[in-house]
Amino acid sequence: MADTSLGTTAELRDPDYMPPLIKAVPLGIQHVMAMFVSNVTPAIIVAGAAGFGFGSNSPDFPELLYLIQMAMLFAGIATLLQTVTIGPVGARLPIVQGTSFAFLPIMIPLVAGQGVGALGALFTGCILGGLFHACLGTVIGRIRFALPPLVTGLVVTLIGLALVRVGIQYAAGGVPAIGTPEYGSALNWSAAGLVIVVTLALKFFARGLLAVSAVLIGILAGYLYAIAVGMLPLSDIAASWSNAAAFALPQPFRYGFEFSAAAVLGFCLMAIVSAIETVGDVSGIAKGGAGREATEAEITGATYADGLGTAVAGIFGGFPNTSFSQNVGLIAMTGVMSRHVVTIGAIFLILCGLVPKVGGVIRTVPIEVLGGGVIVMFGMVVAAGVSMLSDVVWNRRNMVIFATALSLGLGLQLEPGAVQYLPDWLRVLAVSGLLPAAAIAIGLNLLLPEEIGDEAPVPEPEGIPADAPRH
Repeated sequence: MADTSLGTTAELRDPDYMPPLIKAVPLGIQHVMAMFVSNVTPAIIVAGAAGFGFGSNSPDFPELLYLIQMAMLFAGIATLLQTVTIGPVGARLPIVQGTSFAFLPIMIPLVAGQGVGALGALFTGCILGGLFHACLGTVIGRIRFALPPLVTGLVVTLIGLALVRVGIQYAAGGVPAIGTPEYGSALNWSAAGLVIVVTLALKFFARGLLAVSAVLIGILAGYLYAIAVGMLPLSDIAASWSNAAAFALPQPFRYGFEFSAAAVLGFCLMAIVSAIETVGDVSGIAKGGAGREATEAEITGATYADGLGTAVAGIFGGFPNTSFSQNVGLIAMTGVMSRHVVTIGAIFLILCGLVPKVGGVIRTVPIEVLGGGVIVMFGMVVAAGVSMLSDVVWNRRNMVIFATALSLGLGLQLEPGAVQYLPDWLRVLAVSGLLPAAAIAIGLNLLLPEEIGDEAPVPEPEGIPADAPRH
């Protein structure tokens, strides 16, 4: 329910309304708290997949800090593109941008075990994919027909399924610990379990800011637990703080410019899914915050900003940005539609991104503690996909499309060796699972005759009511 002390109902529904500053600032920081962990986690996951050492004495330590720093900085800049806008770029709506999980199944195979040297190709793909994403703004309304809930729900579900393994590995001790006696120990799982318990308790039993920031508070609880039981020595925190600079500017093309067909094609194809996700978020914000449908100009501007924000981030070593759905829900919950509130949050993110010491503290979060948080986050990605699929009419046609795409997509994720003889660029795309599944689902949805779809839905199994909830 909206707080009427912030303004009249009409004012709260107006994106151009500015609440009193004393209340606008905490509302803006609340948006940051809702997305903070999700925003920096992909940078840590990619660094871990590339084989970075996480210790403060590791030669990779400055690169890890830089990736975390860029995640914060360019989430803030991309958010400003949406709220402040530049010409047609931006929706002039309270859209919070952040690092996208959707691209992780593409990025992880690109950098797997290859260290810093693999980042040049990854960020080149990010730049070119972002420019392609921006171009989608001119046609986004005309390609939506090819991406119904059957396709988008399948892809989002597969994104989550591709990442749940990462969450379990982190909770057990991290990839470098696999095969060691410490991997999967009770101590590691106790830290991850505490994060999960605190997060769920706040999600279900708290209200307001506590519920919105449940994952962040859960990780803070796990962080304190790790210090208390000796998993994280205070000397490590002090070393990370002292070894990180107080202020640093981003560096263009820090990792070079290296063309990779797999990276460029992968980023471009995933940009289509990301663009559709942004359309959904813009529609959700307009409906939940202002009680109206999103305009064509808002959808087009949001897509431009999505792509341009990703391209600019790639130049400086930032990852693809997209609109964050959790902040859409926050707007509906608070009833405050003001884009200026989100602008305040964006400025806070930018300031954090210019201070590497913030990244130094984030780096000290034990991998087991982070694992507890990402288990919940990645599980929610799967749940979001299942929720999208609940809108599908499950006739035989759609079941065949879903079954075929899911089997091949998930199968290639689980058994990458099955395509070991493909060219390297094509193998990277295939083992992501997402792109083969999306291509199959889109192709079959466009090619299979609708007559099959006119059949009656498949009956529910005996004992389950037809109107039982699916999510």
